[in-house]
Amino acid sequence: MLDYEIFDLGDVTLQSGVTLPNAFLAYKTHGKLNENKDNVIVYPTAFGDQHTQNEWLIGKDMALDPRKYFIIVPNLLGNGLSSSPSHTPAPFDKANFPQVTIYDNVTFQHRLVTEKFGIQKIALVVGWSMGGVQSFQWGASYPDMVDRIAPFCGGAKTWPQTYIVLDGMKAALMAAIKFDSDKLNELTSADMRSVGRVYAGWGLSQSYYKEELYREMGFDALEDFMVGVWENSFMKMDPHNVLAMLWTGQHADISANPAYNGNFEEALRGIKAFAYVMPGSTDLFCTADDNEYEVKFIPNAELKPIESLWGHFAGRGINNTDNKFIDDTLKDLLHR
Repeated sequence: MLDYEIFDLGDVTLQSGVTLPNAFLAYKTHGKLNENKDNVIVYPTAFGDQHTQNEWLIGKDMALDPRKYFIIVPNLLGNGLSSSPSHTPAPFDKANFPQVTIYDNVTFQHRLVTEKFGIQKIALVVGWSMGGVQSFQWGASYPDMVDRIAPFCGGAKTWPQTYIVLDGMKAALMAAIKFDSDKLNELTSADMRSVGRVYAGWGLSQSYYKEELYREMGFDALEDFMVGVWENSFMKMDPHNVLAMLWTGQHADISANPAYNGNFEEALRGIKAFAYVMPGSTDLFCTADDNEYEVKFIPNAELKPIESLWGHFAGRGINNTDNKFIDDTLKDLLHR
């Protein structure tokens, strides 16, 4: 049996103008919706992740406690569970899958929340990496609905450094077909090995590698870590799903919609929610400096850096010290 549910969206028109037929969101819930329908937390997934990867932050006595809150975890379009290249019928299969934006994702999540559950108020939207971008988007798109947001290791748009890192991952995959876009449908999961190798240098900090912190994950040698974590995890992904999510990530911008017409600072000012923004202090491509700039424009925002050597993966749910910081910060925010 599946451990998630499906919300049928029907035929949806994307920001690109393309209509994706029979679209759907895969989602999982934890806890129960209270009578007032105001104990809601939305926790979108990040690039490459599915709902199970979010569960480290959900549990008894944690900030996201299902005994107290109704937690909805919607899967990103393109992640293999929600509408994705890997299972969409022709003519939108594989490399033909249309371009999907963060705005599209959040618009469809809003439909899930309102149409499926009748929810009109959200206590918190929280997310890591591309999940963090979605939390910013929720705050900008639905300012009167969202009380709090807590993005960690993710920006309100894709800044140039982030774009370049994602482009390097895409290039590693395209190299497998000699950059011939006519051969995109020939890509296989085995071609993802090099993508994992590229991302390894960005996902964790220089000090993480220098101090051999991978030993804390049970790896005695760097090469074993590269194969056991980076190659193996990326080779489990469908390459066409990855290309779709990379496009979504590269073009993320909470102001790229009719509400703000590309005025990024105006979109940030439009967020009414209390915001705790948690960058990883050593994150190499979703940098603390970018978040520091964004927080200046959000009326009720505070910067709460995760002081960690784990780089972008300070928000990945692996290191107990980082996990506790994130959980404690969320508890503080939810008390506001």
